[in-house]
Amino acid sequence: MLPRGEVPSDEVLHALACRVGEALLACRASLAVAESCTGGLIAKVLTDVPGASGWFDCGMVAYSYEAKQALLGVRQDTLLAHGAVSRETVLEMVAGALVHSGASLALAVTGIAGPGGGTPEKPVGSVWLAWKRRGDYPQARLERFAGGRDEIRRRTAAAALAGLLKLLAPAG
Repeated sequence: MLPRGEVPSDEVLHALACRVGEALLACRASLAVAESCTGGLIAKVLTDVPGASGWFDCGMVAYSYEAKQALLGVRQDTLLAHGAVSRETVLEMVAGALVHSGASLALAVTGIAGPGGGTPEKPVGSVWLAWKRRGDYPQARLERFAGGRDEIRRRTAAAALAGLLKLLAPAG
């Protein structure tokens, strides 16, 4: 994988996306992505892989509160109570990606890529990631990435893809 301190290069992101595609093909699954702070980077990296149409269903970039509600079904009450960068919101995003797609799996990311927008409770680099198989319980985790805007977005994309690979790994 990638040492914790390094920023994923285009080659590293492409290699992760290729592995995701191979894993999805192997289990005859398809993927939807719901992105906020990455602004479509994950969908771009995935669709750079030749043959992605065999396993990539769709990507939804929902940056504003209104877009999260309209595209992914995130509840206004959730956003008002917890904010866009929260476990509650990312769980609703990943569930909404499955509801609004034909995919069998989804991943979602929401965070603060900076340079502004951070608070003491949610500093720049705070990113929530979630993964869900249709019919299963979602998984979510908080990361705190260092670096500038591009570095945080690249680290988020790599972590989202690596988390998906872990979810797709055969048990045992």
